[in-house]
Amino acid sequence: MKPALRRQVAKHFVQASGLSQREPFGQVACELVRLQRCSFRYRSRKPDDASVRLRLKELAQERPRFGYPRLHILLRREGWPINRKKVYRLYCEEKLKLRPKKRKRIASGLRVTPTVATKANHIWTMDFMSDTLSCGRRFRALSIVDAYSRKCLSVEVDTSLPGERVVRVLEHLREWRGLPQVIQVDNGPEFTGRRLDEWAYKNRVKLHPAQWAPVEPGKPIQNAHIESFNGRLRDECLNLEWFSTLREAQRVIEKWCEDYNQQRPHSALDNLPPAVWLQQNQTKELHSSVV
Repeated sequence: MKPALRRQVAKHFVQASGLSQREPFGQVACELVRLQRCSFRYRSRKPDDASVRLRLKELAQERPRFGYPRLHILLRREGWPINRKKVYRLYCEEKLKLRPKKRKRIASGLRVTPTVATKANHIWTMDFMSDTLSCGRRFRALSIVDAYSRKCLSVEVDTSLPGERVVRVLEHLREWRGLPQVIQVDNGPEFTGRRLDEWAYKNRVKLHPAQWAPVEPGKPIQNAHIESFNGRLRDECLNLEWFSTLREAQRVIEKWCEDYNQQRPHSALDNLPPAVWLQQNQTKELHSSVV
């Protein structure tokens, strides 16, 4: 038995006898459970964790797919002076642990090493994903992410997204953000069609640079940034929501993307949200250029 449990047993013996621990029976009670009298009189000086436990459970309910590392980051943002090990202990004691997912083993092969983005709007990456409404009707989502800042630029949701619609989304992004030098895509029919190819040639945007092979089916590592984003979108949004209408799906996904850009910590960006990291990085570059 641990000292805390021994202390409870000895306390029960003393209370049952109605005597003080200083009397002989109190000493005998401590000896029966092999507990020193000083340990019997010990009172814990640990701070009360009730408030941080409550806040931890609230954050876990708000973000059910976050593990303890990201919950720790959110607690530190709110000003809680708590380290990661204590968060993990409370996380386990409150039974908030997520069930680990079994990843499918795939055969190893040669990995494509793409050009690394060196600034915002250098490389964009985009891909499609799909889901269903409560009535069984399927809808698609076109995700576009900046490879440098990991910022979600757009998630277009509709029942049909042909090549003409892809071009329309890119034109809208050009109006308020400009265009990148490269857009990394896979071999989907919307990306290999004539309409997108004509638009890319007209705007001098490379879809498949010479140093990159087009993304092959079953090899998401060749387009890792957008695959990672789509995985987070499905795990933290699509799998948790039940969409009754297409408009509701558009509204919920748009809200999640805003939270992804402004609040959600990203491990590759010093645990900062993409928009905050990009702003800080641009500020540092501006100061260094002035100096």
